[in-house]
Amino acid sequence: MRGQVLGYSPESGDGVISGADGKRYTFKGTEFHGGVLTIRPGMEVDFESHEDGTATSVYPLPGQVGADAGGKSKIAAGLLAIFLGALGIHKFYLGYTGPGIIMLLCGTIGWLLILPGLITCLIAFIEGIIYLTKTDAEFDELYVKNKRAWF
Repeated sequence: MRGQVLGYSPESGDGVISGADGKRYTFKGTEFHGGVLTIRPGMEVDFESHEDGTATSVYPLPGQVGADAGGKSKIAAGLLAIFLGALGIHKFYLGYTGPGIIMLLCGTIGWLLILPGLITCLIAFIEGIIYLTKTDAEFDELYVKNKRAWF
């Protein structure tokens, strides 16, 4: 059966799915398959329903996995920011072309004036630390979905 995740608590591992039949089904996070790291409300899923109101073998429908499978990794973005941030590589990785070009110019030509290059390095280092300290869900929400380009 198909349905939509209404809610999920990582702390308890319990969630609720609204089935296509109009009924609600509870599920355990361990029943969620398909390479998903973060279960989010609104995800369209396919699952096996049972008479006792539980759902098992829950799989996200294609296109619902988002950044968790094959998308943007906070670890990759954070490490790129720390080690290659002056060149704006982490911005290009996250799909922020404009800010990436700004950082690339400041990180290359900006070194002629010294200050723009130093500022770019500092900004990139801070962004790298911020990326790495966010939870996967926060990172995905802020930087992948909402396209927050700076800090």
